Amino acid sequence: MANRLAGATSPYLLQHQDNPVDWWPWSDEAFAEARRRDVPVLISVGYAACHWCHVMAHESFEDAGVARLVNDGFVAIKVDREERPDVDAVYMTATQAMTGQGGWPMTVFATPAGEPFFCGTYFPKGNFVRLLESVTTAWRDQRDAVVTQGSAVVQAIGGAQLVGGPTAPISAELLDTAADLLAKEHDRGYGGFGGAPKFPPHMNLLFLLRHHQRTGSAGDLEIVRHTAEQMARGGIYDQLAGGFARYAVDNTWTVPHFEKMLYDNALLLRVYTHLWRLTGDPFARRIADETAAFLLRDLATPAGGLASALDADTDGTEGLTYAWTPAQLDEALGREDGAWAADLFRVTTKGTFEHGSSVLVLARDIDAAAPELVARWQDVRARLLRARAQRPQPARDDKVVASWNGLAVTALAEYAQLTGADGTPVVELATVLAERHIVAGRLRRVSRDGVVGAPAGVLEDYGCVAEAFCAVHQLTGDGRWLTRAGELLDVALEHFPAGEGGYYDTADDAERLVTRPADPTDNATPSGLAALCAGLVAYAALSGETRYREAADAALATAGPLISGHPRFAGYSATVAEAVLSGPYEIAIVTADPAGDPLVVAAHRHAPPGTVVVAGEPDQPGAPLLADRPLIDGGSAAYVCRGFVCDRPVTTVEDLVARLAA
Repeated sequence: MANRLAGATSPYLLQHQDNPVDWWPWSDEAFAEARRRDVPVLISVGYAACHWCHVMAHESFEDAGVARLVNDGFVAIKVDREERPDVDAVYMTATQAMTGQGGWPMTVFATPAGEPFFCGTYFPKGNFVRLLESVTTAWRDQRDAVVTQGSAVVQAIGGAQLVGGPTAPISAELLDTAADLLAKEHDRGYGGFGGAPKFPPHMNLLFLLRHHQRTGSAGDLEIVRHTAEQMARGGIYDQLAGGFARYAVDNTWTVPHFEKMLYDNALLLRVYTHLWRLTGDPFARRIADETAAFLLRDLATPAGGLASALDADTDGTEGLTYAWTPAQLDEALGREDGAWAADLFRVTTKGTFEHGSSVLVLARDIDAAAPELVARWQDVRARLLRARAQRPQPARDDKVVASWNGLAVTALAEYAQLTGADGTPVVELATVLAERHIVAGRLRRVSRDGVVGAPAGVLEDYGCVAEAFCAVHQLTGDGRWLTRAGELLDVALEHFPAGEGGYYDTADDAERLVTRPADPTDNATPSGLAALCAGLVAYAALSGETRYREAADAALATAGPLISGHPRFAGYSATVAEAVLSGPYEIAIVTADPAGDPLVVAAHRHAPPGTVVVAGEPDQPGAPLLADRPLIDGGSAAYVCRGFVCDRPVTTVEDLVARLAA
């Protein structure tokens, strides 16, 4: 019999709708029920593409005996961390404080007031059963100690929020220190930072690309190039269809956890696009092309917007869709091409994954090979992809998350500007955010099947969507996008401030949790503070309204100590800070051909960090950068400005490139 999750919009909650556990969605009613029954609350937090969430579900939540213990002793609440990042942030802070680590599934025992008194992540079935029994006994026999523990945890995690702490204004020295620290942590063998498990360090790579542009550091560029190449040749990258998995379990990027997340691929699209822009590397361009294609092909939803993720598992087995044996290659390609593919993709009888299978990696520099070898490789890829399509496919979490779609819109807009790709899908995605996710002037976090969900947008959503709207304004010249960005930023500046330049991650009129989260550190996605700063800086440059820049400067100063001391956790703040240090520049190009004018192409290819570019006829409505910028002798002209103070206009590509290089 279906539990209370049957009507949920979250695919993760729907995965649990037929569990014998009597799940509640996160709600006041669930906590009221716990008070009525005088029992503790079990809060289980995860997401639809999470492998270990599936394992714990199969082992425990689908087991009638375990469910009986849960139902008898607890009110059980299931939370999709992607729908409710605020809930996830509060209890993840508690989990990390109690255990020294975090992850999903997250398992939290709390009082009926929501105060956590015991936290963990994945528990095998036997351990989980013993834990349920122990907590039940403690709640019955040691109630005062349990409640006191919960209150102490809430007090501790509330004090851990980094609001009102030390500040450090953005400076060249601060960002140079951050780049130096990243260089010391760079894995010179396989790229990235630190050891296994390895996550794509997209935000740090974006920062290093901008730092390289400002300083000319060859070391920065080599770290990005090396890491980008190692990732894209590894098993973390889908060698047949494109797209990156969430992380690699090893140090060499060979074996991934196979879920593919929208946010990773959006941020990595920006990395490879700008690496190609700065170097002309055809390998980086190929990966950018394939990543953009993956986003629009495999994550596009029928109702508009991009889906959150592809699952780690297929039919309950991790890697079932993606791993190969030599015999399977022979079956798909024939013996000769199968042996050639096994050598190219490093598929051996021993295997790199489970049961003698291997994850495909690119073991040869095939991109630079002779044309006949490149043609053979492309033919083999296509045939293997057709064979793979006959296998069971991973499920897709098809909810549309506002901030992640914002990241994708920004990435795809930059990709279209730099490569000349069609910008129509970018505008369509942005329109979904503008027309579906903004309700009565406020952002909603998620939608599914064309219906917007109830969860309120958090700071990350406002920042990422505002930055995306600024990107679409630059792509199209349409003033409505700039207006929409400003409206979102006004809401954020009104409802999220924490004083002294800091910001909370939830609005002042959002649901009250046991603490109000305010975390300036990047996680899988940019922190809310960093995302907001990105939107503020872009909007200020495009509109000329200085109060938005002043708000960004104050907010970045609160992140300054984090940038200089722990840059791996502040990559997006550092990326925005490089734009601030650069100006950023504003380039207005008055032209009758905003898409193909050589001045427009040159502006995008040679722009300093964070530069905004708007092209179109003079005095376009809603485009302040084009106001009072006339054509020169009836022809196109580029105005290079900082703070809306412009140099003498230039009319040739050579003069524009020289001006930007200076």
